[in-house]
Amino acid sequence: MSFVKNARLLATRGARLAQNRSYSDEMKLTFAAANKTFYDAAVVRQIDVPSFSGSFGILAKHVPTLAVLKPGVVQVVENDGKLIKFFVSSGSVSVNDDSSVQVLAEEAHNVEDIDINEARQLLSKYQAQLGAGDEKVR
Repeated sequence: MSFVKNARLLATRGARLAQNRSYSDEMKLTFAAANKTFYDAAVVRQIDVPSFSGSFGILAKHVPTLAVLKPGVVQVVENDGKLIKFFVSSGSVSVNDDSSVQVLAEEAHNVEDIDINEARQLLSKYQAQLGAGDEKVR
């Protein structure tokens, strides 16, 4: 009997807590890096981020969270359903109880703007320099 009373009490308190929080039905994203501001309090549908504790998706009413970004791709689903991908080198993501999200990256670029052939050439060049023991690279 006491288990049932405790369960009801916890459910009632949890419902009151959820009502008191200022969760919003829309999610506002601010996404910036040193080189550019991509979104400034823009309403979006979903954000997927790579973090050192694992990749995760963020929707409106997400539990407040703070995470460190790892190098990878941040995906933003805009309200019209358009998917935009960004490469980030590192940074942080914070999700607030008002459904606002801040993604602050050390460096970020739209994936569409990255020239894959140039990136491969630069990778080969620097790998060769590292293999040769060139002190300028280290």
